[in-house]
Amino acid sequence: MIPAVSARGVGKAYRQYPTRLDKLLRFVSFGRAGRAGLTWVLRGVSFEVAPAESVAIIGRNGAGKSTLLKMIAGTTHATEGTVNVRGRVAALLELGMGFHPDLTGRQNAVMAGNLMGWSKAELRSMMPAIEAFAGIGDYIEQPLRIYSSGMQVRLAFSVATALRPDVLIVDEALAVGDIQFQQKCFARIGEFRDAGTTIIFVTHDLASIYRLCTRALYLEHGELVLDDTPRRVIDLYQATVLGATAPPPDPGNGSYASPDVDIAGVRLVDERGAESSVFAGNERMAIEVDVNFNATLRDPHVGFQIRDRRGQAIFMTTTHGLGACVGPVAQGTRKSLRFLLRPAVAPGQYTVTVGIADGALTDGTFERSIVREQDALAFWVVDSVDAPRWAGIANLNASVLIGAGEDRSQVTATSE
Repeated sequence: MIPAVSARGVGKAYRQYPTRLDKLLRFVSFGRAGRAGLTWVLRGVSFEVAPAESVAIIGRNGAGKSTLLKMIAGTTHATEGTVNVRGRVAALLELGMGFHPDLTGRQNAVMAGNLMGWSKAELRSMMPAIEAFAGIGDYIEQPLRIYSSGMQVRLAFSVATALRPDVLIVDEALAVGDIQFQQKCFARIGEFRDAGTTIIFVTHDLASIYRLCTRALYLEHGELVLDDTPRRVIDLYQATVLGATAPPPDPGNGSYASPDVDIAGVRLVDERGAESSVFAGNERMAIEVDVNFNATLRDPHVGFQIRDRRGQAIFMTTTHGLGACVGPVAQGTRKSLRFLLRPAVAPGQYTVTVGIADGALTDGTFERSIVREQDALAFWVVDSVDAPRWAGIANLNASVLIGAGEDRSQVTATSE
């Protein structure tokens, strides 16, 4: 199968000049004079994306994600290597990219359509749908300079997706819009994906990756670190970010260790105190963690994370988040902790990840992440025979009051 997108040894470098004079000399001499050095923001990146495949690109700021998207979209060219794209491309990159602030929304939509090669007849036929999807009302006749960032995103996305493209590229822009419009956008992206559009998606919203993508690429310092399933790539990415001061994480599952601390044991117990791997959604359970401290720590904290079968975190907390103190601890100390919870989630299989950090900060983060044991245990949540039925991902313990007229005192049902 011929790939929809192919990158072979792609690199991008920008010239940096030590002085303004060097830059001027190079300009006036048509590149024959003036000192300049190359700064590589992307190098040696190779991958293929099949038609109808949905791929996310993740990485920290400055990793080269947006630069790679621009090369795929054709708005910038590779310094080395090749990028090939088959079919019509629609790209939503930088906010308002290609729009003119003094033109109205309608004029910008027409200009963007012309740049994408639409005929006048196509523009006339699609404009009502563009206006309806953007939902900005009379602002369509106002200059873009008075638009909010959210309104610009609405118009840009509506224009870019008015016709289903062969390749759709989205870079973070949806994070600006309100939640209702984001839901509309994700629904349209899902429709395009199901209809055969290739999706390339850059975002820091990891939940969106689990929702839309079957594969992910992890960029770090301009290099492709891992090309794998979303779960494996996100695990490595999160472990790398959290464990920046720890040894490199295991690429297999995102765990990392330290000689300072050992997680000696992790257990799941039911409300009777017996170890178990199956729990009803309406019963209590506990996560027990044994920790050996091999070094003196000023302010250690223990946390856990519950993840679903796709690897998406559905709940996480720490002793700091719960207002509890573990330390300070001296070298040779052993601590046992019991986290009590009720797994009020949809029936299915889940895993428990446990981590230890030191130095709690006021924003809930930590100075140093020390140990992380990814997916230490797995367990099942099942329906209780006598529990009310509900659907979704979390049980919000809904109840209903039914009364006559103003009498609403009778509780007839609850999902708890």
